[in-house]
Amino acid sequence: MKLKFDSSLAYQKDAVQSVTDLFEGLPLAQDGHTIDLASEEMLGEIHNELGVGNPPILESGQLLSSLHKIQGRNNVPKSVQVVPDGSAYEFPNFSVEMETGTGKTYVYLRTIFELHKLYGFKKFIIVVPSVAIREGVTSSIRLMRDHFKGLYDNVAFDDFVYNSRDLSRVRQFARNNEVQIMVINIQAFAKDTEKAGNVIHQERDGMSGRKPIEFIRATAPVVIIDEPQSVDTTAKSQKAIAGLNPLFCLRYSATHANHFNIVYQLDPIRAYDLRLVKQIEVVDAETTQDFNRTMVRLDWIGYPGKKAKTPQAKVTIFEDTRNGPREKQVVLKGGTDLTRETNRPDYEGYQVTNINAEPGNEYVEFMNGEVVQLTQETGGMADERMRSQIRQTIEQHFAKEKRLQARGIKVLSLFFIDHVGSYRTYDEEGRHQKGKFGIWFEELYNEISQMPMYKGLIPYTAEEVHDGYFSADRRKGKVVALLDTSGGTAKDDETYELIMSDKERLLSQEVPLRFIFSHSALREGWDNPNVFQICTLREMGTDRERRQTIGRGLRLPVNKEGDRVYDDQINRLTVIANESFADFAQGLQADIEAAIDPTGGFKFGRVPPLAFTPLLNAAGTGQITQEESKRLWNHLLAKGFVDDDGDFTTEYKPADKDFTLDLPSELSLIHISEPTRRTPISYAVFCLK
Repeated sequence: MKLKFDSSLAYQKDAVQSVTDLFEGLPLAQDGHTIDLASEEMLGEIHNELGVGNPPILESGQLLSSLHKIQGRNNVPKSVQVVPDGSAYEFPNFSVEMETGTGKTYVYLRTIFELHKLYGFKKFIIVVPSVAIREGVTSSIRLMRDHFKGLYDNVAFDDFVYNSRDLSRVRQFARNNEVQIMVINIQAFAKDTEKAGNVIHQERDGMSGRKPIEFIRATAPVVIIDEPQSVDTTAKSQKAIAGLNPLFCLRYSATHANHFNIVYQLDPIRAYDLRLVKQIEVVDAETTQDFNRTMVRLDWIGYPGKKAKTPQAKVTIFEDTRNGPREKQVVLKGGTDLTRETNRPDYEGYQVTNINAEPGNEYVEFMNGEVVQLTQETGGMADERMRSQIRQTIEQHFAKEKRLQARGIKVLSLFFIDHVGSYRTYDEEGRHQKGKFGIWFEELYNEISQMPMYKGLIPYTAEEVHDGYFSADRRKGKVVALLDTSGGTAKDDETYELIMSDKERLLSQEVPLRFIFSHSALREGWDNPNVFQICTLREMGTDRERRQTIGRGLRLPVNKEGDRVYDDQINRLTVIANESFADFAQGLQADIEAAIDPTGGFKFGRVPPLAFTPLLNAAGTGQITQEESKRLWNHLLAKGFVDDDGDFTTEYKPADKDFTLDLPSELSLIHISEPTRRTPISYAVFCLK
C-alpha cells in the first residue's frame, strides 16, 4: 500500500504561509542567483568556478514588520528584534512549533518548495541531531516525492544525505541549478574546524584544493533545523551552524528549548482540540503490591551533573507512614542506609557499598550482599508487573483489531524496552534465542488468540506476529551480540534504515508483523500512524520522555487505501504504563508544560497575558489585539482575580451569584458563550469599545 498526503489541511498551510509571508516584497522567483566561488574572500583566488546560490532577503526593518504581522495573526508573542543583541547568530532564525504527529516534516518540506516557487530559493540544508531522525527525513522525502512533484508542476529537485566519502555531491549542491536538499547530521560538521578529524573542513584534492564547507557557504543556504533543542545546544554546535553561512534558519520542533522569533504555534492542547492527534488513554498495569515485602527497585543510575565524578542512583522502596505503607523514591549515594529512609527494621543491612554506572552493567550493591541491577527489583513484583503489561497490550490489540479490521485499518503495538537481552540474545553460532519478553509474549498471545471472541481473527502464529529492531555486533557474518546503543552510533544506521524502510510495508494486512519490540533509543525519529498501543517496559527517567515515547503513536491512522482516518471513536492511543495512572498522568502533564515553556511559565489552568486574543473585538469583525489582551489581563491582575504568574486566586469565584469581573468603562461583557479549552476565562466573550 502507498501512503497518501492531503495538501488541503488548513493548519499545515497556515504553518507554511507563516514562513513564506516573512519575505513578502522580495522579487518573484527568477532563474537563479549566480555566485562566483572564487570571488568569495574565504576561498581565495584559485579558480573561476561558477555556482548557483540563494538570492538575498529583505533588510531587518522590513523583516521585522512582516514578522509582527504574522505573529499578530497567529497570536504568538511579538519579537523586539529579528536578530537580538547578544545572539549567538548574526542571521535571522524563525521557529515553528508543531506537536508530534501533526506533520512537522511534511510542513517544512512543503515550505522548501513554496520558497522556491515564490522567491527562487534553491539551496536548502536540513540539519538533524541523530541517525534516527535523519532516516525519518529521508524516508519522508522518498514517500512524498510524487506528491510534491504533483503540487509544484513536476519541479526538478535533488536530495541526498551528506557523506564524507562522496564529496562530489557537495560540489553538485553548489553548482546545480535545480532545487538542492542536503540532509546532514550535526556531528558531521560540528567538530572544531582547526582539527583534522572532520572531512568537511579539510582541503581536498578532488575539490581543487578547497574545503567542502566552502562550497556550502558560498551558496548562502536556507538551513532547516529539525529538533533544534537537540542540535545547537552548545557553543560548538552554534558555531558549526553559523559556519554554514545560512541566509536564514528555520527551526521546527514540538519541544523548542529556545523560541527564536516564533511564527507559528500548534501546541499539544491546540492539536488535541483540533483532533489532529489520537486521544490518549492509560491502562494502569501495576499489580497489587505486598507492602510486607522488602522491596528495592533500581530506577536510575548515573551522574547528577556534568562535573560530577561520583555516580548516584534512584531507587523505589516501601516506607511506613502514619497513613500506612507507601512507595517512596530515594536518592542513593555511597553509605546511604535505607533503614533511616523507611522506618522499617526489615531494611537492616541495605546500606550502599558500591554504585556502578558502567553502561550496560549498572547496579547497586548493599552491605548485606544484595545486588540490584538497573530496572530490576528485589523482593518486589517486577516480572509480574511486566508480564501483566504484555498481557494487557495483547488484549487491547485484539480488541482493536476486531473492531477495525472491517474498516481496513491494520493495528500495530509497540513495546519499549531498556535491555535488548530481555527480548532476544544470540548464541556463539549466531542463532537467536528468545529472552523472557519473547517467551512471555508467545505464551500470552497463544492463550489470548484462542479465546472464542478472538479465535481466527489474526491468521498468523505467535512467532510470526512479533519482531524487534535492534543494533548488533557482527563478526565474520555472524551476529555476536545485540546492543543497548544510544541511538547515535554507526551501528544504529542499519537498524534505522530497516525500520524506516518498513514503514509502509508494516501497514499491509498481509504482512504478519503486528507487535514491535524496540530499544528505548528508537523512541525518537520513528513513528507509524497505525500504532494504537504503546507498552513501556522500562522506567520513565528523563524530562520529556513520556511525551517523546507516546509521540511515536500519536499520528492519525490510515486505512488500506492509504487514506487518513478522522474518527474520534477509534483514534485512541492506549498506553500500558509501568507506573500508576496518577503518576503517568502527572508526569505527562509536567512534560507538556515544560515543552510549551521550558522556563516554567506555562502551567495548566494558568492564564498568560495573550490568552484573550481569540476574543471578539468591539465591532465583531475580528479578534482583539495582543496589546488589548494584555490590558484585559492587567485588569484581572489589579482586581486580584489572578496573581503575577497568571494563576487564579481565591478571589475568582465565577460560580457565585453576584460575581462580576467589574470591567472598566472601555471593556464591556457582551454575552455568555460556551466554554472553550483555549480561552482561560472561557465562559466570557469580551468586547472592546
